[in-house]
Amino acid sequence: MPKILRQNLPHRLMNHLLDRIESRSITNDDLMQFSDWLSSNPEVPQGRWFKRFPSMTVCGESELVKTFLLPQQAATGEEVL
Repeated sequence: MPKILRQNLPHRLMNHLLDRIESRSITNDDLMQFSDWLSSNPEVPQGRWFKRFPSMTVCGESELVKTFLLPQQAATGEEVL
């Protein structure tokens, strides 16, 4: 199972993630919870996956985080616990 890529993300993907953080009003507290989870070096499925947090859902594909959703938005893929 892959680990999440945390460095050298493609420039366009990084811009997309920053845009989603701003447009969906993701707070510093939300990002700290995400950071704490990333620090645990989690394994994620090879295909599409998502991880729920109280105020957001992180969606990814294999080793890449692809977007941030609001809690009421539907995520696709395998849920990571």
